Amino acid sequence: MSNERKKISVAMATYNGEKYIRQQLESILENLNEDDEIIISDDISTDSTVSIIRELNDDRIKVYKGPSLGVKQNFANAIKYCTGDYIFLADQ
Repeated sequence: MSNERKKISVAMATYNGEKYIRQQLESILENLNEDDEIIISDDISTDSTVSIIRELNDDRIKVYKGPSLGVKQNFANAIKYCTGDYIFLADQ
């Protein structure tokens, strides 16, 4: 049996979450390994959510434009980009 750790993907749906997004992402990042990822589908936020995410400047975070069809479709969009063995959902 292999001791190799499985890759984790965190699928996050965001929309106008500037108030807590930095703290939430920093908390998640502290618990991920260097090969894990956070896949964010941003549903066309009109605040500084995306700017704050980009300021973190972490290669484990990837941001995609959301479909602007509500939270379910926003999560589905994030999930389709995940490459991990395990996917965790995180709403902002």
